[in-house]
Formats: sequence, structure tokens, C-alpha cells
Amino acid sequence: MTDWVIRLIEQAGYFGVFFLMFLETVFPPIPSEVIMPIAGVAAANGAMTLWGVILGGTLGAMCGNFFWYVVARMIGVERFRPFIERHGRWLTLDWYDVEKAERMFGRFGPILVGVGRMMPTIRSVISIPAGLLHMRLGTFLIWSAIGTAGWSSALAVAGYLLGRRFGEIDHILGPLSSAVIGLIVLTYIWRQLTWRRRHAKHER
Repeated sequence: MTDWVIRLIEQAGYFGVFFLMFLETVFPPIPSEVIMPIAGVAAANGAMTLWGVILGGTLGAMCGNFFWYVVARMIGVERFRPFIERHGRWLTLDWYDVEKAERMFGRFGPILVGVGRMMPTIRSVISIPAGLLHMRLGTFLIWSAIGTAGWSSALAVAGYLLGRRFGEIDHILGPLSSAVIGLIVLTYIWRQLTWRRRHAKHER
């Protein structure tokens, strides 16, 4: 898979970086932790510029971010209510949690989106709650762009500085990604063990 990424970037240049990051955001078969460092290596070898790589990666990811935001916003959180009420036990989610998340996004939405864009695993899905909860489009785009550009820049610069030793990046980010996934799994198990249905405020 890594060889395919290398070939695509070599053949398609900036568009290859754009396409791979878009694909990674919409349906992540290849992590950005692989794509952007490889593109950074290509920039270090003179095939592309570092700024061009960062811009291509950021734009590709932002197109994917916007795609999921629009899909989630068109669906709307209210349409999920029957599903949540029916399957809340396994989702460890009830309507009280949805309203709590809505209040959090109302107060801290920009920070949640901006920081979420720089966290492995979470960065690919943060668009969905933002869209479902109707976060303002302008705010979503600005903070998504800040977080996405920061993440893409860090990975591209790391690849640029390490040259062909981009495997060293994976030794750092790989365990970090695994730790985030492990934390999500542990949180789910804990919520399963302690879950009880609560009532939303307007139902009390």
C-alpha cells in the first residue's frame, strides 16, 4: 500500500497528494500519517515544494471534511432520534447525551473541531457531529482549516526533515494512534458497564 502511495505521488504530484488526503478523509484506507510524510520526502528530493505539498494535502482533507459536514447537516440530528431511542443501549447514547453534545458544540464547537482535526482517528469523524448539530458553516470551515493545516504541515515537515526515514514517523504516530483507539474502546466498555437511559430536559 505504501508503494502505491509513493507511485501515485510521483506520477500525479500535488494532485496525488490532494486526492489521497481527500480519500483518507472520506473513507480512510490509508492514514494521513503515511501520505503526508511521503509527500514531504518528495519535497525534500526536489520533486515538489513543501508549501505546495502542505496546500495540496490541506485542500484535499478539507474537501473531505466539507463532504461529511454537508451529509450530516442534510440528515440532521432529529432524524436519528428513533434510532437512538431504539438502539441507545449498544450506542451507549441517549437523547440526553445528544442535547449535552449540542450545548458543548454551542459553547466550545470551534475548539472541539480545531483540536479534533489534529488528533489521530478523531480528525476523520469530527465533521459528523458538527454537521448533525448544525454548527455554522463559516466557523466550521475556519477551524477545520486551522486544525487540518496544522496536522498536514506537521506531517509534511517531519517527512521533509527526515528524508527517506519516514518510517521513524510511524514509530511515533503509530503508537499514538493505537493509544487513541484503545482509549475509545475502553471508554465504550466503561459506558456499556455503567450505562443507564436518561431523559432529555424537555421530556422532564
